[in-house]
Order: sequence, then structure tokens, then C-alpha cells
Amino acid sequence: MKLNNIKRVGVLLRPSTPELRDMFFEAKRIFESRGIEVIIDNISGGMIGTMGQPFDMMCQNSDFLLTIGGDGTLISAVRRSYRYQLPVLGVHAGKLGFLADLDFSDLEPFVDMMIAGEYRIDQRAILQATVSTANGDTTIYAFNDIVLTRPSIAKMISLETYVDGRSFNTYFGDGVVISTPTGSTAYNLSAGGPVLFPLTQVFALTPICPHSLTQRPVVLPGHFEIEMKTPDLSALVIVDGQDLVEISDKDTVHIKLAGGAAHLIHSKEFNYFEVLKEKLGWGN
Repeated sequence: MKLNNIKRVGVLLRPSTPELRDMFFEAKRIFESRGIEVIIDNISGGMIGTMGQPFDMMCQNSDFLLTIGGDGTLISAVRRSYRYQLPVLGVHAGKLGFLADLDFSDLEPFVDMMIAGEYRIDQRAILQATVSTANGDTTIYAFNDIVLTRPSIAKMISLETYVDGRSFNTYFGDGVVISTPTGSTAYNLSAGGPVLFPLTQVFALTPICPHSLTQRPVVLPGHFEIEMKTPDLSALVIVDGQDLVEISDKDTVHIKLAGGAAHLIHSKEFNYFEVLKEKLGWGN
């Protein structure tokens, strides 16, 4: 997959970071000097005192998105823009991230490489969750993970889990992380889950502080669908650590890999294992 005849780029900045103003205007200069129009979303624009467009309008008018910030900024952009299927380029404004891996000082030569077609676009799995309540169904998307957990730290939660319609397990503890391969190095890893290669079509179920030590992480093929519900009065569904939905004992959550994918722009030389080594401190 490649972008043909790039005309416009949509830009999102890390929230509550007005000091990114200079970076934005330098990025704007880089793109506009090459005939590429720059659009900023209105929230980012308001933060740095420049005019922007509503997020959905920006996506409709852009060929790809550029995020300046960290992995959280990129994750938010990916899941919010999922229905537009836009490639996303992440520039880190600080430490190297798993996802926002391009240093700002490398942006100008990388833009030239993009124009020359010297880059690649990786396709990564997205989780789709349908929350079914008495008021109807709500569909949400997650790039990293969906966490089902208790509303209060004072008690544990029980989560009944079905795989493709068949009873699979009842988790009893602090909750469960359902993770994409991309999100496997986030909450999933902290909870003792496996690291998954990011381009695979699988997802992991990892219990959080389970009451029984026999409850272990499970990796499922991407074509499976799971259903989760709780006999407790309430539970929380947390999406990428950014959005929250409360459910009751009468509600169900259906989770599967979405039909489409997230599209991340990388240099041809990008190596996931090198990033993994650096971020996790593996090797010498």
C-alpha cells in the first residue's frame, strides 16, 4: 500500500502541550515547501492559537495524518480515524515510542522519501467491541486494548467469557485485558501477558491479578469472537486507557478483530525488534 499524489496532511498535537507550537509550524513549513497543504484539527489549533478544522472534517480532507507527541497521541488518532482508513505517521516529541518512532529532526528527509515512495505502510489489527444494553448497541474501536474491570478497588469482579458462543472461562479478580498485538507491550505486558508480533492477526486475553493462579493468558486467532458479561451490578469497559463505558449485569460486550486495519507509516528500515530491544532494555 502506498499513497499516490499526496496533497494534504492532517496534523494532531499532544493535548495540553502548547510548547509544540514551534514544531507544528516547522512541520507546516516542511510540507508546504513541497506543495502539501497542512490542516490541523481544531482542538490542537486552539491550543497553539491557530485556526483548525473539526477532526472528522480534517480526516475527510486529508491523505494521511501526522501526530506530534507520543504513543498516546497516535493511538487516539488511529482509533478516532479508523472509519476513514487513513495512514498515520507518528513523530515523537520526547522519548522514542513503540509507535511514534520518527524523531522530529528526521521529518524533513522522511517527507522527501515519502514523496519518492521510499517508505512502507504496515497494517495492524484493531479491536472492535459492541456493547449491548437495553438502550441498543454501541460499537467502539481500540488500537491497544479493551479492559474490563471493577468500578471500585474494594472488591473483585467476576467476568463470564464465551468464545464463539461457547462457555470458555469465568475470570475472578481485578479484570481482564483484551489486547491487540500492538497493545501487547502495554497493559497486557504489565499484567503478565505475552509480547505478540504487531503484524499478526491474533489477540490476547490476560487476567489482571486473578484470584486463582490457574488463570493464565490465552492467545486467540483473529477470526474468533468473544462475549463477556458480569453477574455483578456494574463493571467498567476501558478503551485504550482513554475512554470509559459502564455496563451492568444485564449488558454484554462482544469483542473481535475489526474487518479493517490500522495503517502506520514507517521508514523502510524500521525494525520492530530493534525498538523492542531499546524500550525493554533487552540484550547488552
